[in-house]
Amino acid sequence: MKKNLKVLVIMSLVLIIGIISTGCGDKRPVINVYNWGDYIDPSVIKDFQEEFNVKVNYNTFTTNEDMYVSIKKGGTSYDVAFPSDYMIERMIHEDMLEKINKDNVPNLNNIEDRFLDLEFDPHNDYSVPYMWGTVGIIYNKTMVDDVVDSWDILWNEKYDGQILMLDSQRDSMAIALKKLGYSMNSRDEKELEKAKEELIKQKPLVYAYVGDEVKDLMVGEEAAIAVVWSGDAVAMIRNNSDLEYVIPKEGTNLWFDNMVIPKNAKNKEMAEKFINFMQRPEIAAKNTDYVGYSTANYKAKELLPKDITNSKVAYPIDKEIENTEIFKDPKDIIKLYDDIWLEIKAQR
Repeated sequence: MKKNLKVLVIMSLVLIIGIISTGCGDKRPVINVYNWGDYIDPSVIKDFQEEFNVKVNYNTFTTNEDMYVSIKKGGTSYDVAFPSDYMIERMIHEDMLEKINKDNVPNLNNIEDRFLDLEFDPHNDYSVPYMWGTVGIIYNKTMVDDVVDSWDILWNEKYDGQILMLDSQRDSMAIALKKLGYSMNSRDEKELEKAKEELIKQKPLVYAYVGDEVKDLMVGEEAAIAVVWSGDAVAMIRNNSDLEYVIPKEGTNLWFDNMVIPKNAKNKEMAEKFINFMQRPEIAAKNTDYVGYSTANYKAKELLPKDITNSKVAYPIDKEIENTEIFKDPKDIIKLYDDIWLEIKAQR
């Protein structure tokens, strides 16, 4: 009888603990979001969770290539991701993306026409614009006494150990190609080899290949010159008035980051709600103000302070971006790009 009583007590305790655990568990539906680092106002995630009674698992990546490999391997099922133009083109080509039901994303109507129906996704069947910008040079006016208007400055031995490059295969190769007078979408092996040689020649002058940390390094005046995305430049200039951003005369990359739904998404319905939420004017404006990048949402732009919308860094006039190119997917020569990048990074 005592033994039976003991068993009964244990079973009761297990049942009670199970009930308590179940009550404390988070039963909300989950949405997995994969974005660039420091690329959203954290309060937006909180607002979305509260409004839709959903849990957001939020992860970040540092390059398009890292994001692509992670989704391609399928280890984690992401519901929303934020790739750039050429990577969206590749993912569409490889059947990695779900078509978006535009009826569930009415805020797509808030996007400026010039950011829709671009070559990498002609009908926006697979992606919704998020942010856009340019790649350029930011420099400290108290540390650089040369005219900065060309990519050539990044090869100037005068600034040995004071140059920061983007730890990005595509961007770094594009800079070398433009410096040599070639298209950043070159598929000519000889031109790509010459670009590789330029970057290898430059490597001893480079303080570091960097990602998000470029902001702290330039604001803290630990380097004199850096290659940056325009939105990061806006954020840096806010915190150090000695910094200035330029688009080199040889031309540069005009880029677009869009929201997509990967093929292995487990919560497509909530993914479309998230994408639509992100294009509400007040939400898009909040994100734009927080990250410093340029919104494609014209209604959000109307809500932003004039010092942001009048910024030529964030919103350059058409003349300043007429000599730009949008990246295209290198497709069948991607292995050549990968091999070149590995060889560059292996240099000491």
